Amino acid sequence: MRDPFMETLGIEVERLEPEVVRLALRVREDHANLHGTAHGGVLYALADAAFALISNLGTRAVALSTRIDYFRPVSVGERLEAVAEPVFRGRRTANYRVRLSVEGRLVAQFVGTVFHLEAP
Repeated sequence: MRDPFMETLGIEVERLEPEVVRLALRVREDHANLHGTAHGGVLYALADAAFALISNLGTRAVALSTRIDYFRPVSVGERLEAVAEPVFRGRRTANYRVRLSVEGRLVAQFVGTVFHLEAP
């Protein structure tokens, strides 16, 4: 699946399976906020990309809701990793968790719910 927005941000797909999706991003200067750390929107975009990929494997899905909690800042130059996993899969809805980390240290967590446009 080609995603021009992911390409623009420099997001790389490392693992793409129904039970786990792993993406990575090296934080660049143009990803920084006014504090000189990664902008929250960059973390959200990485998590949302992982969420979109895992929820659309084998079926088409659209987001119903998402939420992100930020725990620690991420510095320019650090490698940010997103790992998405299913929490619940129903007939037409599903819920996923995405953990964002730097060198194994949790920096944010995202949860999202999707509606499947066709039953999987």
